[in-house]
Amino acid sequence: MTIDWTHFTPWTSLAGGLLIGLSAAVFILFLGRILGISGIVGGLLKPKTGDWGWRLAFVLGLLAAPWIWSAVIEPVEATIEASTPILILAGLLVGLGTRYGSGCTSGHGVCGLSRLSPRSVVATLAFMATGFLTVYVVRHLLA
Repeated sequence: MTIDWTHFTPWTSLAGGLLIGLSAAVFILFLGRILGISGIVGGLLKPKTGDWGWRLAFVLGLLAAPWIWSAVIEPVEATIEASTPILILAGLLVGLGTRYGSGCTSGHGVCGLSRLSPRSVVATLAFMATGFLTVYVVRHLLA
């Protein structure tokens, strides 16, 4: 294993982590809700009265943030080695998994762990183990 020191961005990563934590704190303070991207997006697909506007604003903010950030800071060049069908399949599987797991990495990993939720600990461990196993299988067994 080698570390890509050229693209190692500890300060940018730290700033991103702090902003995610701040967002989760502001979200629960002002809306009284636990921040979870899959739940917010899922709520857009099955809207409730008075619930749709803030969800749409949140998702639009998620989509706009990278463009705004890249206007301020030159983005790190990313290389995606997977094909478009594989990326679409992976996205659908992640979406399906988050629905079965009652949340995603942001809901369980950021908010659930900070609240010491037992189900979030289990979910986060399952996410991490599955990610490690998937990378191992794809890079070492299928390559």
